Amino acid sequence: MKKKIHPKYVPCTITCACGNKIETRSTVEKISVDLCSQCHPFFTGKQKIVDSAGRVEKFLKKYAKKTTRTRKKKSE
Repeated sequence: MKKKIHPKYVPCTITCACGNKIETRSTVEKISVDLCSQCHPFFTGKQKIVDSAGRVEKFLKKYAKKTTRTRKKKSE
């Protein structure tokens, strides 16, 4: 193995948005995540909409306009 080309493997703290902290080892000292096994819908069994960029509101706003519009009938 070549020497001095590998990154250092240090203790790491992974912090979730829900406040859960996980201690592990990595090449990075601190990692921040949005979801972990304590709050992810797959593991908890609770439905949760994960929307990091406002996509759900954008979708609802876009299609709410289409449902309120009425088409004018062509008079013959």
